[in-house]
Amino acid sequence: MSIKSDRWIVEHAKKGMIEPFADRQVREGVISYGVSSYGYDMRIADEFKIFTNVNNTVVDPKNFSDRNYVDFKGDVCIIPPNSFVLAKSIEYFRIPRNILTVCLGKSTYARCGLIVNVTPFEPEWEGYVTIEISNSTPIPAKIYANEGIAQVLFFESDEECLVSYADKKGKYQKQMGLTPPKL
Repeated sequence: MSIKSDRWIVEHAKKGMIEPFADRQVREGVISYGVSSYGYDMRIADEFKIFTNVNNTVVDPKNFSDRNYVDFKGDVCIIPPNSFVLAKSIEYFRIPRNILTVCLGKSTYARCGLIVNVTPFEPEWEGYVTIEISNSTPIPAKIYANEGIAQVLFFESDEECLVSYADKKGKYQKQMGLTPPKL
């Protein structure tokens, strides 16, 4: 398995792997996004699900309730202390069959106590990415829509997988919106 460079990412993005695609790193006045040396810094949209306990519910991945969060739309989202939000990527991804991605939070947010958690994008998965952003601090924290949130690293296998995400008809395939847990 090998990590893919910016040249590979640009070549595959032109074939529709990432849309919209920023072919250079955008940095002036924003938390950076776009292609980098060995990855792609994706952005978040302005839609958020802020988790709250005002309804005294329990987070249950097998029986998830919309009462666990408050929907919010805006350019800036405030994450309550020791809580988290879900957001969705601006970019739509189409992962090739011989590629697996790993997604890591950006250091700017990490230095503020914000942790980005995204599962790998499996071979032949496609859709908008649902991202979990945790505020590990005891004070409220800001995140910015339309700016960088996480870096996606692309790993190419020497051979194609036997069963891709599309083959197994994964439950998050071609997700269009901000998607809570499904069973």
